[in-house]
This record gives sequence, structure tokens and C-alpha cells, in this order.
Amino acid sequence: MARAATGRPAVVVLGHAYHGRTLLTMSMTAKNVPYKEGFGPFAPEVYRVPSPYPFRWPSGADNAAEEALAALTDTVLTQIGAHNVAAIVAEPIQGEGGFIVPPAGYLKAVQEFATAHGIVFVADEIQTGLGRTGAMFACEHEDVVPDLITTAKALAGGMPLAAVTGRAELMDAVAPGGLGGTYAGNPVACAAALGALETIERDNLVERAQQIEARVIPRLEALLGHDSPVGDVRGRGAMLALEFVKPGTTDPAPEVAKSVAAYCHREGVLTLVCGTFGNVIRLLPPLVISMDLLDEAVSVLEAAISTIRASSEVA
Repeated sequence: MARAATGRPAVVVLGHAYHGRTLLTMSMTAKNVPYKEGFGPFAPEVYRVPSPYPFRWPSGADNAAEEALAALTDTVLTQIGAHNVAAIVAEPIQGEGGFIVPPAGYLKAVQEFATAHGIVFVADEIQTGLGRTGAMFACEHEDVVPDLITTAKALAGGMPLAAVTGRAELMDAVAPGGLGGTYAGNPVACAAALGALETIERDNLVERAQQIEARVIPRLEALLGHDSPVGDVRGRGAMLALEFVKPGTTDPAPEVAKSVAAYCHREGVLTLVCGTFGNVIRLLPPLVISMDLLDEAVSVLEAAISTIRASSEVA
């Protein structure tokens, strides 16, 4: 849509990004294994700029927003040419990359830069959207209104459905018949989406995500410490994560994340390992989870970290 509307070829994405597994979205995704390995060659005219990853920013978290924005603008203006860029695509909170929350002001600055140069700003809210982060859309946390927004996952409560929503002049720029697909407009999936949206509104699930954050974050932050394998705690709403490192460093410890996830699984709690370095455990509790069940799950996670930490100290 952005290419059709602007007549431009280039797409700019961030480091640590995950956007999907079609040829184009796989090209836009940053991580090689398991997403891209063996599936090349990839689509041309996709350019990657650094992601403002506060925990790992070389000159410190306080500089991440300003320096990442400078890198983006330099790439667009001098390497690609702004007149060649159709879209900048970003996850408001990066998902598979490790639940990376951008520094305050970064997304807004990127949006304003895009608008000033006639570039379409696309928010990939497939994982963050529909209440997950404590706002209906994660962009709202940064006062960002994207030109196009992608949704899926929670959109239809598990039924296969995805959507692109945006300004009419962008969507209407595509020639008639240019957008479609075998399963487009599936009536059962669309009915499921109506039900999911109704439930989110009726049960105040956006507020529920905020309550989950307030309940869980203090317990996760208590796990931090110079001698702890938990190097960072981050996220918004019910989209939370712990990054595991070698204590006292920022060196990734993927083996610890894997061990914690395995411990939790044995105790009946499902966690997911993610992150570019495979060292992040992400927590995505259902927005309808009871607080008692949530507390129990976090207790298992705490026990897993305590057990593995103790075994490391003995070793």
C-alpha cells in the first residue's frame, strides 16, 4: 500500500525486528535463525537501522533515543534518499526481538520525520495491539498515530485473521483488485473478531492489562541485582519480559533462559524464550487470567530463577 501510494521502492525497518515469514516480511525480520536461515535470497530495497535498545545501547540507555534517531535519519537522507523511501515500519514494542520498549519520544520523533518527508509510518501492532500493553494500541503510550497499522493474533481470539487499517488515501491508492487473498474476509473469522472486540470492551481488558503490570512488575524487579542472572525487566501491560545475563555483565545467558523455561514447563507454567540472543523470557498472560492464577505462575518463575541461581553459586 505504501509503495502504491508513494511510488517509492524502499522500506526501512529496525534492528531486532520481527515482521513475519513471507518473502518481504522475512526480509524485514532481523534474526536469521530460525526465521531466515536457508530461505534466501530475500527481497530487495529493505534497509535496516539500529533499534534503540536501552539495555544494550553502547553509550548508555540515556543516549539510545537520540543516537538511534540520528542513525535512522542519516540512513534515510544520505544512504537511501528520503524521496526513495515508501515506508518506515516499526513495532511499538519489539516482540520476538526481546520485548524491547523504545525510549520515550523515539517513536514520535520517527513519525514526525516520516511525515516531514512524505514517508508512510507503519505500526506493526500484531503482537502489541488490542489491549495487550495496557492501551488499546501500544502507539497510544507514545502519542503516535500511524499512517497504517497492522493487527492480527488477538484480533479474532485465535481464529486466523489479520488486518491493515489506515488512511483512506493510502489504502485507496492500490488499484482495484490489487489487495486480496484466498482467505480474505472469511465470515467465521470476521464474526470471531467482532466477538473478541466486544469482549475487550465489555470486560475492560485494557484496564486489566494495566492491573497485570502493576501486580507482576514489582515481583520481577525484585529479581534484579548485581549478582543476579536477571539483567533487565521491561515491558508494558501484560507484555512483560526478563533478560538473562551473566551476573554483573550484559553478556547474554541463553542457557539460563532455557533452563528457567524448562523448569517452569515442568511445573505446569508455559513461558516463551525470545530475543535476538535467545536470552529473554517473555510473559504473555491472558488478559482474562485470575489474579490467583497469575500469582501462582509468577511464584513458579521466581522459584525457577532461585533454584538455577543457587545451583550456579554452588558450581
